Amino acid sequence: MSDLQSMRLLSLWLGLSLLIQTFEFFRIQKNMIGEGVWVWSKLREEVPQNMPVFNQFLDFIFQEKVHVIHLCARLLGALCLLALGSNMGLMVFLFLSHVCLLFRFRGAFNGGSDFLSLVVITGLLIAQACNFLSPVTLGYKAGLWYISLHTISSYFISGWVKLKRREWRDGSALVMFLDGGIYGPLSLKSYFRLKPIALLCSWGFMVWEGFAPFLLLSSDIAVLYCEIAALFHFLVFWFFGLNRFFWAWCASFPALIYCAGRLPL
Repeated sequence: MSDLQSMRLLSLWLGLSLLIQTFEFFRIQKNMIGEGVWVWSKLREEVPQNMPVFNQFLDFIFQEKVHVIHLCARLLGALCLLALGSNMGLMVFLFLSHVCLLFRFRGAFNGGSDFLSLVVITGLLIAQACNFLSPVTLGYKAGLWYISLHTISSYFISGWVKLKRREWRDGSALVMFLDGGIYGPLSLKSYFRLKPIALLCSWGFMVWEGFAPFLLLSSDIAVLYCEIAALFHFLVFWFFGLNRFFWAWCASFPALIYCAGRLPL
């Protein structure tokens, strides 16, 4: 893929991911007012109080009506990203909007998917910012490599952290997580309770994540890696309901495929 095609695919996947995230925020509005679990008056206690001007800004933007207007603007921004692609003004808005929502939910609403969304947004923002200082293609390359390095690092660290844990090496962690999933606990006759299958799945995840840097060797390896990643994240969605992970991580795949095989070896 060319850098321009990769950037367009990134915009499409990110726009779709942000669209779904924003609809989810609209659906949980009832939990953000009154006695809801995400009322700002409760969550703001965890925000540092030594920045009064910043705290006043947060209090303003997280008022119920202002927050709804913010979400409407974010929805429009996601639609513009889908229809028109990225530009400097749009990416600045989406970056600031995403950071504000991270503050709203004590750092993250859905963990890694929120932070990876921020990585992809930042990569597109870097690409647009670099265009003011250098040729367009150089800016695109900078943004794509930024996204790729963060994504590969996330997979690599996740795999090797699991490898250090005995419960992942012996397969017991997989059973424990599946017991806590949407369809858990697993039945006593579940294949995942069989030691060989639990070991195979656990070691498969660890090796696959730990060898993420090798996808940079060629685009064919990167495509295969991303296909396995898409299946993995879909299964996480299926068993745990974490749909954001599927869309957020898929948004990074065009950057991985673009950067693969382009190392100056």
